[in-house]
Parts: sequence; C-alpha cells; structure tokens
Amino acid sequence: MKKVLVTGGTGYIGTKFRDWIESYAGDISLEFISVRDELWKTKDFSQYDTVLHLAGIAHVSRNPKFKELYYKVNRDLSIELAEKAKKERVKQFIFMSSIIVYGFQTKSISINTLPVPDDFYGESKLQADLKIQSMHDDKFKTLVIRTPVVYGPGCKGNFPKLIRNLNKVLIFPSFESKKSMIYIDNLLVLIEKSILNESYGVFLPQNKEYMSTKKIFEISSDILNKKIFFIRLFNPLINKMIEKNGFMYKIFGNKYYSKEDHSNIEYQIVENKESIIKYINNELQTGE
Repeated sequence: MKKVLVTGGTGYIGTKFRDWIESYAGDISLEFISVRDELWKTKDFSQYDTVLHLAGIAHVSRNPKFKELYYKVNRDLSIELAEKAKKERVKQFIFMSSIIVYGFQTKSISINTLPVPDDFYGESKLQADLKIQSMHDDKFKTLVIRTPVVYGPGCKGNFPKLIRNLNKVLIFPSFESKKSMIYIDNLLVLIEKSILNESYGVFLPQNKEYMSTKKIFEISSDILNKKIFFIRLFNPLINKMIEKNGFMYKIFGNKYYSKEDHSNIEYQIVENKESIIKYINNELQTGE
C-alpha cells in the first residue's frame, strides 16, 4: 500500500483523483492537506511514500499586481514542500507543472525543447519545475508532469466554452491544427501508475491523438446532431493573423508534444471521440 499526501485536494485534478482512487485503486491510500496557511509545516511527512503536489494558482491574470503572489505560491511554496519532503525522507515527490512553461507561441515540443515562458505564470511554474528536478537523487525521486490542457466532466476553462457555444455556430473554418490535450481519466491513470512505479523524470502527457478546435466541433456536432458547415474561405486570413493575434492563436494555433513517450506507462485509456462523448453526456445529465 502506497501512502500519498496530496495538496490541492479541492481543485479539479485533486477531486477527480480522490474519486478515481476510491473507485479503482486499492493499492494507494490518500490523505489531503491544505497549504493555504502555515500548518502544513508542522505535518510529519516521513510516514508517506509520495507527496503529490497539485496546489497552485492557475493562469487567470497577467495583471502585474499578482506577480508576487504567483511566485509565492507556484514557486516558493512548491520548493518548500519538496525540501521538507526530501528532508523527512519521502521517497517520491510529484509536481504538476504545465505546458505553459514553453511559452504561448512554441509549436512542436519534445523532451529536448528549451522552456521559454512568456509571462510570470509560466516563469513561476518553470522555476519550481527546474528546482524540484535538481533535487532528485537515488533516495528522493522527483517527477515533473507538464500537462497540456486538461479536460473532462466538470472542468473549467476554454474547453467547456467551446462546447457551450456549439449551438451558435453555423459555419466554421476548415482549418487544420494540432494541439496536445489530455482527458482527465488518462491523466489520473498516469498519476496512479507513476505512484505505484515510483516514476521520476519529466513527463509530457497527452491523448493518443492530437486535438483541434475543428475536430472538437466535428465530433461534438455529430454527437448532438448539430449541422455545421466547415469552409476553407477564411483560411488565408487565419494564416496571416494566427501569429499576431493571441485569440486566433488559441483557437487555430499549433501547440503539441511529440509522440515520444518517456513515461513507459500505458495511460491513454480514453480516445478523443469517447472523451467528448463522456463530457457531453455528463453535461446533459448535470446541466453543468
């Protein structure tokens, strides 16, 4: 039985991981701890095999007034937790990093791509990411998981906005792009098996197939019997604007991991179409 201490238990990944372990994994026991105050510093970490650090501030603002807070939470807190875990002889520390450490305009990303963040959110994650990697040794294994967009039932962000706007769309550009995304169940399997295997290093997880806004609309419209006409008329304009306009880049830009898998873990249990079916069915049932 692996004993795991989890931060960020009220966040999306944390709550889903709790449900996942309670439903499927009998070889892992979880305990959740808040890091919103200083009480965690009095906690005895030595009884745990793994610390899974999910707490952090998501990318919600570029306002400079939040810069200090981002560094305090995403960098300083993460490093302090890792240092305490190592000092108290925890065997493994897992840090949830982000594809954002590569910047907004980077297209194709491999394990050898140099991270160059564009803002203090990305920089705060990267500084913690690199410091935690440097702490790895034979007795203290560190694993950094640089997630792309995570989506699934109950998620927030751009993915549910796309689905909700589907009924407003009659025509859409037939513009091909590639984005790495990961369905929540695939990420949960990766985390679970990483704990059981005592994995370490840097993982760049994703679904088996690349996603795109066009692909999301194609699959969703088919599921909901919604007719959308995909046209190429606007493609030349999109090509001109995609590198200059942040909004256009988010919708039509390429940002994807190479297909190399350094995890040596079979975790991609849900394919793209099935993941969208699961998401839409949940939304129809819950009204979320």
